[in-house]
Order: sequence, then structure tokens, then C-alpha cells
Amino acid sequence: MSSKGHFGTMSSKGKHQPVTLSVLLERESTNGKIEKPEIVHGLASQTKKGEDFTLLKMDCQRTMGDGVTTFSVFGLFDGHNGSAAAIYTKENLLNNVLKAIPTDLNTDEWVAALPRALVAGFVKTDKDFQEKEKISGTTLTLVIIEGWVITVASVGDSRCIFDSADGGIYYLSADHRLECNEEERERITASGGDIGRLNAGAGTEIGPLRCWPGGLCLSRSIGDRDVGEFIVPVPYVQQIKVLSLIFYVHIAFYIG
Repeated sequence: MSSKGHFGTMSSKGKHQPVTLSVLLERESTNGKIEKPEIVHGLASQTKKGEDFTLLKMDCQRTMGDGVTTFSVFGLFDGHNGSAAAIYTKENLLNNVLKAIPTDLNTDEWVAALPRALVAGFVKTDKDFQEKEKISGTTLTLVIIEGWVITVASVGDSRCIFDSADGGIYYLSADHRLECNEEERERITASGGDIGRLNAGAGTEIGPLRCWPGGLCLSRSIGDRDVGEFIVPVPYVQQIKVLSLIFYVHIAFYIG
């Protein structure tokens, strides 16, 4: 399954029209500092097993000490061994994250508290789902845009890439596939887990590197109660402040 979201600026009328940088710069100089970007999003998906889901929430409102502000949330959930973990995470993760943030914070304090709240929300969501005794799991990448600050939390191999107007491209997520993440392989083996490929017999190994017991080729996910303690739900979190007036954020499932 592949899915990709694009987020960037759009016209004030909501139509997906190109806006030149010179126009944006003139608008900024005329109106003062632009408080928040205008966001347009797109989605393309193809699924065979029905285990993958998306989350799009535009202009979520919250009341803070300095007034009412809004933020937007985008998420991709790449389920495996069934859809239960992906569905549960989609329905509960954001609430768990928001509950981990104190309610008396102003906007800057709320943004600063978000990375730690994301970790707490991921861990709680995993713990609550594990208690349901279902074996399915999910990778996920969650993006929260508040003003000009982008915060990304991810477990698994769904990529999040930031594309700025000046041509810079930056990864905002980590790839937790064991095949390409030496740090995660070392973490698992240091904790007593085994890393290896599927044994096809006669000394032949096939496929990607996996964690044993369980045989999962990822080191981090939500769910997967049958794969043991070495697969953890703690996300990689990255937070950046955007300086470019035009930018794109791409999220995509790994195919392969």
C-alpha cells in the first residue's frame, strides 16, 4: 500500500492555485508577520488487505491561556497481521497525546511540551491496545502543524520528508527497518534479542533482517504483542520551525 500527503500554501479563497514567492513576500510586508501558513493537502492510496489508514484533521481548536488557536494533524497507519491495531491507534492516539499536555499552557509552551506528550501518547496507546490481547500491529507517522512549527513522531518505516522552497530536503522521521538501522539492531541485541534472516533450511537465509522471537522486520511499532519485549512503541520525534514561506511535507508508506 502506498499513500502520500502533500501540505503547503494555498490561496486565501481555498482554491489550489499557485502563489508566487514575490506575492507572498509582499503580503508579509503589507500585513506584518504571517501568523500561520495556509495548508492544502492531498492523498493518494492503494490498498489490498485493508490494513492501512489515514488521519486528516484540519484546524483542530483548543482554548489556551492566550486565546483560541488551531493546529492540524496528519497521520498514516500501516497495519500488519490484521487491521485492529491501525484502527485502534487512529481512533485513540491523538486524544492520548493531547491528554498528556497540561491545559494551562500558552501556545509556545504547548508546542514545547508536544514532543514529550507524543512519546507518552504512543506508549499509552500501545499499552492499552496490548491489553486487548490482539496480535496485530501498526507502524505510523503522525504530523502536527501548529503555526510555523512542524512536529513529527514515527514508529516503523513510514517516511516523512520536508521539502523547502529553497531546494532543501530533510527527513523528519526515522526508518526502523532492521535491515538499514544499525543503531536499532545494536539496541535489540544488547537487550538479549536475536537478529537474523528467515532460515529456509540447508543453511540458507532469505528475506530482510528480523527480530527474534516473533520475526518482525521492524524494531518499533504499536501492538505486536506476540513479538516480545524488544519491539518498542517509543517514537522518533523531530520538531522544526519553518522559515520558508512555501514548503511541502510528504508522508509515504514504505513499499517492499
